[in-house]
Amino acid sequence: MLGLFRKKSEKERLQEKYEKLQQEAYRLSTINRKLSDQKTFEAEEVMKQLEKIA
Repeated sequence: MLGLFRKKSEKERLQEKYEKLQQEAYRLSTINRKLSDQKTFEAEEVMKQLEKIA
């Protein structure tokens, strides 16, 4: 119950963004390979930010 009002840390927000980008890249992989590669690249950039934090 206490977790409902807790703000997410920057690390948690970046992890969610990374997962969302990976899912989008996977979905696009069967439709448009170029867009899929772009989303994968964006996800890798987010992962680099996560590694700097950790």
